[in-house]
Amino acid sequence: MTSETRAAVPAEQQAREAEITRQVLDSFGDCTDPRLREVLKSLVRHLHAFVREVRLTEDEWSKGIDFLTRAGHITHDRRQEFILLSDVLGASMQTVAVNNQAYGDATEATVFGPFFVEENPEIENGGDIAFGAAGEPCWVEGTVTDSTGKPVPGARIEVWEADEDGFYDTQYGDDRTAARAHLFTGADGGYRFWGLTPTPYPIPHDGPVGELLAATGRSPMRASHLHFMVSAPGLRTLVTHIFVKGDELLDHDAVFGVKESLVKEFRRQRPDTPAPDGRDLEGRAWSRVGFDIVLAPDGA
Repeated sequence: MTSETRAAVPAEQQAREAEITRQVLDSFGDCTDPRLREVLKSLVRHLHAFVREVRLTEDEWSKGIDFLTRAGHITHDRRQEFILLSDVLGASMQTVAVNNQAYGDATEATVFGPFFVEENPEIENGGDIAFGAAGEPCWVEGTVTDSTGKPVPGARIEVWEADEDGFYDTQYGDDRTAARAHLFTGADGGYRFWGLTPTPYPIPHDGPVGELLAATGRSPMRASHLHFMVSAPGLRTLVTHIFVKGDELLDHDAVFGVKESLVKEFRRQRPDTPAPDGRDLEGRAWSRVGFDIVLAPDGA
């Protein structure tokens, strides 16, 4: 509670409100899980402090409950409205920051997003993740090393992205699998694949989270990006993505996911430029980007 708020609330009323908080905190006294007890008690303290600080009205409380209820109703196995809510409030990025502390020159993590799918096809190094998704071809290559610079062979790399229309495969409502796959690094820690040149797109804004953004004058647009999740035994799993240098949305990403170290130059190539693997691109323009990944030790 701010000093101004405290001054406006009589001491007797402050004591009554503090007593309610005390009673709830005491109710967790028999919880045998110390971490659960710690998290719940902290949550109650902060939640009650918020209610007292803003002097939450019963009508506002009711609207908040309705908002969360509608977020639950619109959530299903291919759409997670609560992750979107966490994203646009910066809670996702704050959780990422807490759980991925800086370690040497390890690649920075960023938000997971709501469109990852556990089951996705495997491709060979140099393969194509598009599987028919529309978009300009993009050659992606790099290496995976540990924090000492040692190559990491056999690292699993999950990649996924939106198509040129700004949609992930899961948003089409059919059974397609497109613009997502996984592959493994070679003996030298290297990887390469064909993807799509990333384009900006809006997060789903036809539900409660979209209403929240509209009410606060915020854009639902995300800066152009390509998702990665990289894992290997003994090393910290990295969830991150890379962004397109020059994208005007870099400073206005709806979920606060942009980090300077993750902004990469996607070099545009003329249609007559030979592809690095000799692929026939049928006269299409394409792009290429390099992304070297450094993994921190597990538990760092």
